[in-house]
Amino acid sequence: MRSNRDQDEGERLQKVLARAGIASRRACEELITAGRVKVNGKLVTELGTRVDPLVDQLMVDGKLVDPNRQFQYYMLYKPRGYITTAADPEGRHLAEELVPGEERLFSVGRLDMESEGLLLFTNDGALSLRLMHPRYRHEKEYLVLTDNSVTQPELEQMAAGIILEGETSPCRAVVQVLPPQTRWEGNAAEPGQVWLSFVLRQGRKRQIRRMLEHFGHRVFRLVRIRVGTLRLGRLKPGQGRWLDEGEVKALRQQVGLEEPRISTKGRSSGQNYHRDRRPSSVRQEHRRGRPGS
Repeated sequence: MRSNRDQDEGERLQKVLARAGIASRRACEELITAGRVKVNGKLVTELGTRVDPLVDQLMVDGKLVDPNRQFQYYMLYKPRGYITTAADPEGRHLAEELVPGEERLFSVGRLDMESEGLLLFTNDGALSLRLMHPRYRHEKEYLVLTDNSVTQPELEQMAAGIILEGETSPCRAVVQVLPPQTRWEGNAAEPGQVWLSFVLRQGRKRQIRRMLEHFGHRVFRLVRIRVGTLRLGRLKPGQGRWLDEGEVKALRQQVGLEEPRISTKGRSSGQNYHRDRRPSSVRQEHRRGRPGS
């Protein structure tokens, strides 16, 4: 912590905490004034406090903060047949096995095993919370292949919100029928099928599938193509890439967070990686018959 004679040196404490991914700068100011932050073991409540992130020890709620931590952001096209849990006793394929690098990254939200598309993996907890928590209402966009018996009144009901399985709050969506020639990864709608576009702000578990099943419709494919400002683009199932600094900045600005330090270690542009963290005996047992796209 800076002394009086060098109080103009260093960085403001709330800025350092925000950059470390603790919370937005304003929320970090509230943490400081609430007496939840210590610098070198001493409680700090003054917002003007300056620190040296290379020297000073920072703690929030008794937990050490790494102010020089470099965040990583990896966008994956999750294929069907993969699950988004950290471990699976049944030995099913994990989406995180397809994420490169040595540091473990965590998925921002989930896609069920039969769904596919955009999954963001990161060690930036503040960004993950802001993107996925319902109260922040950030958009997530999906393409859904279903039967073409969906009616306009049904689309209007889904867009307005329907109550599912006794839930008191409606599931809201923006729903649009796409042209018959719409293709996704080379697949046009077959006779009797149609692609729908859903834009959700308040996602619930299997929400789109449940809404369509509520009206008696089948879901043949469900692809998430966008989360906030981040788009899946031309990635194919199983492929992924590191986000560039512009994409990270746009995402964090969207959710009201400071720009972080971004790690570029181990990146190789355009290369698709595979990493399997399961025990070798489990990998050998389940490697046969790996599901494709």
